Amino acid sequence: MSNTSPARPDVSHAQELKSGDRYEFGANWARFLRTLDEEKIRGAEESLKKMLGISDLAGKTFLDIGSGSGLFSLAARRLGAVVTSFDYDPQSVACTQALKNRYFNDDANWRVQTGSALDADYLTGLGKFDIVYSWGVLHHTGDMWQALENAMLPVREQGRLFIALYNYQPFASRYWTWIKRTYNKLKFTRPLIFAIHAIYPTLPSVLLKLARGQKYDRGMNPWHDLHDWLGGYPFEVSSPEQIFDFYKQRGFRLEKLRTVGGRMGCNEFVFDRT
Repeated sequence: MSNTSPARPDVSHAQELKSGDRYEFGANWARFLRTLDEEKIRGAEESLKKMLGISDLAGKTFLDIGSGSGLFSLAARRLGAVVTSFDYDPQSVACTQALKNRYFNDDANWRVQTGSALDADYLTGLGKFDIVYSWGVLHHTGDMWQALENAMLPVREQGRLFIALYNYQPFASRYWTWIKRTYNKLKFTRPLIFAIHAIYPTLPSVLLKLARGQKYDRGMNPWHDLHDWLGGYPFEVSSPEQIFDFYKQRGFRLEKLRTVGGRMGCNEFVFDRT
């Protein structure tokens, strides 16, 4: 997960970090990249293939909105896509660029930029893409519904939009908003907040996966996911029905849906532009 823009255009990324209005996503991604290996990359590739229903992306153009670590841009490029990646967080841009340099140095078919999901002119200027991808990002912009509107702009006719958004829960969403705000505003609370939530809900989830012999989804790992989850602010949520209705009214057809079943986490959507 990453972030792509401030709700207030007159406030810089550095100012938002200093005031506690935004989590330092890129710093967490930089730590994650130290653990990156071939197994995690293949996991990212498999998650793209599964949700998009494809075996490769040869001949396709792929836009990664809020590229974060750059892992899924790398996965798309390895699957054959021509990739454009951007993020608002400078360290996330640096992470993505570092991955490009490591695996596809001097490759003209992968470009990395700094940009904002709330900047409609920027998104329009990027051109049109076969696949627009934004996993766990648009709810961190500070203006999710505008970001969802803007994410449509670069989707070509018959193209696809693949997004993931935090699930709405009546009580839990309010709780997590408070936790995330506190985590960023009062940094001295971070060790305690992390320790409490490492015990629950993270530890039972990890033990259950181990018991079932399951791997972590999308090439991620529990340590960096927990940091990202607790710190991920700004924070907005939505129900599957809200997102379905939002894009249906704008000429998109839901092709695939994977929900978290009313629990915390991200619902995944693949829409076709009809």
